[in-house]
This record gives sequence, C-alpha cells and structure tokens, in this order.
Amino acid sequence: MEDVLDVYARPLDRREPVVCLDEKPVPLRSDARPLQECRPGRTRRRDSEYVRHGTANIFCVLEPKAPQRFSRVTPNRSGREFAKMVASLERKYPEADTIHLVMDNLNTHVEKFVTDTYGAKEGARIWKRFTIHYTPKHGSWLNQAEIENSLLGRQVLGSRRIPEITMLRDEVAAWNRYAARRRLTINWRFTKAKARKTFGYKTSDFTRSRD
Repeated sequence: MEDVLDVYARPLDRREPVVCLDEKPVPLRSDARPLQECRPGRTRRRDSEYVRHGTANIFCVLEPKAPQRFSRVTPNRSGREFAKMVASLERKYPEADTIHLVMDNLNTHVEKFVTDTYGAKEGARIWKRFTIHYTPKHGSWLNQAEIENSLLGRQVLGSRRIPEITMLRDEVAAWNRYAARRRLTINWRFTKAKARKTFGYKTSDFTRSRD
C-alpha cells in the first residue's frame, strides 16, 4: 500500500509519469421490446427483458496529475489485449525514463503476455519501460483508475443498454474528450500519514515482523 501511496506523492514529471490502469467488463445488451415513449400522464417505460450480445471490456488508463486519459474498449480482457494496451501506452511516452504503472495483480498483468504477444526481445523491451506497482490483495480501491472506471460507468453507461462494441467505443471516446476538455481530475487525499492513522500501525511494526 505504501509503495502505491509513495508513487502518488510524486510531483508531475514527464520523465517519470505515473499512470493507473484498471479493467471493466461491460455486458452488451439490447431491448427485447421497443421502449414505450412518454406521453401525458405516463413516463417513459423500458421492459425488463433484454437480449444478450456477449461482453466487452474497458481498459481505463489514467495519468492522474496530468491529467490524461487513454481509456479504450476491447473485445475482452485477455492477456493479449492487456499486452496491446501496454504497448500502446509505452508509445505515448517516448521520452520517459520509466513509466510508473499502478494496477491490480490480475493474472494477466505480467510480462509473459507481453512477450507472448510481441516476442521475447521486443516484449522485454516494452516491459522494461515500466516500473510496476501492484495494489495489495483486497486493495484495488488504491487504484485511481478504478475510481475513474466507476465515474465512466455511471456517466456513460448508467442504466442504458449498449448493444454493440462499436457503440461502446464511440461512447467511451466521447467521454474521454469530454473529460479532457474540462481537465477533470481525481482529488486524491489518502496519504501514508493517513494510512498509518487509519489502520493504526507504524513502520517499526513491519521492521519487527521482518526480524
């Protein structure tokens, strides 16, 4: 936890940007019956029955302090799609000495899937551009991209039914542009000092446990 909080405390630095990544599965659904439009004395109604069209995935990628967003929609959240997302992110920071990447420890969030997708040499080169910071188990709430994904879900998806991946891509791209125009940021206030106070520990506690 403190490793992640240390990263968040870093000042904005183009040589060492701090980027957060999270994933959000999205069911693709359409109405089984037409909407009943509103009319005098009756609100708009939607039948509870719907038709399933599989699922898609949103990779939510955020550089909180810039702020910059690189969220994208993929058919799934496989290791290959993760590798493609990482490679795309690496290309966005050609001048960076390293890219601090905060994410949870999902089994696809490892170097293997990058090297499987791009080959041993190129995959290793891409992966070495990053300094990885995994959130602790049951600590995904420390990932600012998870907050971003929640906002995106409420403001873009809500209770709507999106039937196809192309429409979802258009909606996410539009939200990215909206957030960029307004330079929306996450007001992150949870620090190491607050963590120690909240959870009632000191660094000496860890020193004793290691000894």
